[in-house]
Amino acid sequence: MFRNPLAKRILILSAIGLVIGTLLAEIPFMVMPQMTTRPPQEVLLVIPPGTAQRVTQGEQPPSIPQNMTFVVGDTLVVKNEDSVQHQLGPLYIPAGTSASMKLDTEQKYSFQCSFVPTKVFGLDVGQPLTLGTRWWGIFITAVPLAIVIDLFGLLVWHSKKEAAPS
Repeated sequence: MFRNPLAKRILILSAIGLVIGTLLAEIPFMVMPQMTTRPPQEVLLVIPPGTAQRVTQGEQPPSIPQNMTFVVGDTLVVKNEDSVQHQLGPLYIPAGTSASMKLDTEQKYSFQCSFVPTKVFGLDVGQPLTLGTRWWGIFITAVPLAIVIDLFGLLVWHSKKEAAPS
């Protein structure tokens, strides 16, 4: 197809750069499942019975994460199954009740919290990822990498050409 070895080399190196760049851009989406394209939804956080006692003893309740990640538009519903009242930032949750909070702003929240031993609970709220976001990530990763690999390939090809005996 290509008779010119330089054009063939550039095409192969460009393809290698694009593949590596695409993999580099997509790996975070594969290993971090919270980075999804899901629509906003209701997310339930249950405070299990005995949480206040565990927290008093300095133990992290096993079913409660230290931080949570949300999409803008999610609603956090906190259900208190403990025998005492709890609080998460602006939410006051008496025993046996629930409270909810709409998360409409992209932000990293750090709320005072009564149901974890650190007394601080983090909520990360981000924009939902779209196909366009992912394509843009591939473009800004793969294209520059392909160019750098091409330039390196040209330098190697040029230095080999100069080193070859006439």
